[in-house]
Amino acid sequence: MMNWLDKVKWDNDGLVPAIAQDHATGRILMMAWMNREALELTAKEQRAIYYSRSRQKLWRKGESSGHVQKLHELRLDCDSDVIVMQVEQIGGIACHTGRESCFYKVYENNDWVDVDPVLKDPSDIY
Repeated sequence: MMNWLDKVKWDNDGLVPAIAQDHATGRILMMAWMNREALELTAKEQRAIYYSRSRQKLWRKGESSGHVQKLHELRLDCDSDVIVMQVEQIGGIACHTGRESCFYKVYENNDWVDVDPVLKDPSDIY
């Protein structure tokens, strides 16, 4: 019998992109990577757990900041190579810059413009 994790198309490094979306507003909060263990633990613990490529280890979102992502739903796209999570962002900050979302830059007049405010100084978070 095929395990649900076997249905995911992992990349050559054993990773899959994972998008966190606010379950109430639909706003995209962030994108990070998951390996098999991270996805399995996310489902088991009902909170977002990612794989940090730079640190080469699991990263429980909010472990140092307190900004946990409580899982409401997991979805797999039609090609089975992208995860979307509906989450509740505890503390209202998903980005390490202290913003609600990592997607705070808007393309305007041939440049990227910061349009979302910093809700909390990162030095006060980490």
